[in-house]
Amino acid sequence: MATRDQILELKKQVGENIIGQEDVITKIIIGLLTDGNVLLEGLPGLAKTRAVKSLARHLACKLSRIQFTPDLLPSDITGTEIYQPQSEEKFLFQAGPIFSNLVLADEINRAPAKVQAALLEAMEERQVSVAGKTHAMEPLFMVLATENPIEQEGTYPLPEAQLDRFIMKIEVSYPAYDDEIKIVRLVRKESQSTNTTADTVIPQEVIFDARKAVNEIKVNEAAEKYMVDIISATRYPGKFGPDLPKWISYGASPRGTIALDKCARVVAWLDGRDYVNPDDIRFIVHDVLRHRLILSYNANADGMDANKVIDELLKNVSVS
Repeated sequence: MATRDQILELKKQVGENIIGQEDVITKIIIGLLTDGNVLLEGLPGLAKTRAVKSLARHLACKLSRIQFTPDLLPSDITGTEIYQPQSEEKFLFQAGPIFSNLVLADEINRAPAKVQAALLEAMEERQVSVAGKTHAMEPLFMVLATENPIEQEGTYPLPEAQLDRFIMKIEVSYPAYDDEIKIVRLVRKESQSTNTTADTVIPQEVIFDARKAVNEIKVNEAAEKYMVDIISATRYPGKFGPDLPKWISYGASPRGTIALDKCARVVAWLDGRDYVNPDDIRFIVHDVLRHRLILSYNANADGMDANKVIDELLKNVSVS
């Protein structure tokens, strides 16, 4: 089976367990193929954790779940050195749950700054430092963090610098009415079944092969300029509309442009094309930019959130 067909099969298998969230599943797959990390934001009970578990179930990989709490320590994530008097080295490193393929960071905004910083090093550098020694992560490594957008008590909001390290921020919304009926039936069926094994398990090599194929996707000059124009509009909004300057305080960094390019190429590859078109960029731009824009008080007063501001950007930025 071709690499793309195997990835589409992985997407299909996960989709059978997560009803009504096809868009979320697609974007998690996109994050996986970009070798990035994703932030999932949604209310409790919307299958954020279930989606990650289902992905791990159909992929030959290890999954670690870390429940973030205010009393968590960095060593609880990275691991620590244990004194072993019978060993020649005396101190042996005991790896923490971060040393896995897929890491589910549940309610990441409940962890204090030191814990978030420890996770940041693993996400960005693909390594952790403990007692002056560096320990590399697995070749297949992805952090999928979740957060609740309405609960603020006992939380530590992620700083903008750390938010920027997530290639996408995916919003998880309520399922449709008909989908919710299917969800009830699925859960009822699962409670009656004793089979816990996945029908299809995709080897890790397929992910690496897919990433190589994505790197071959062509991006012409017009598509490049369109992406840069969108990012530029977040920094110099006055050139692209009269209302944008009062809504945007700070725009996206070049990391946002790079993320948009990577994600758009995956979208094109999943669609069976070897080139990026403007629709690929528009499909993924909200997820790439919504956590990279810092909006003003005027935006809040006008009822404008990041998604609406991005909508206005797209209306004012044309394909050259």
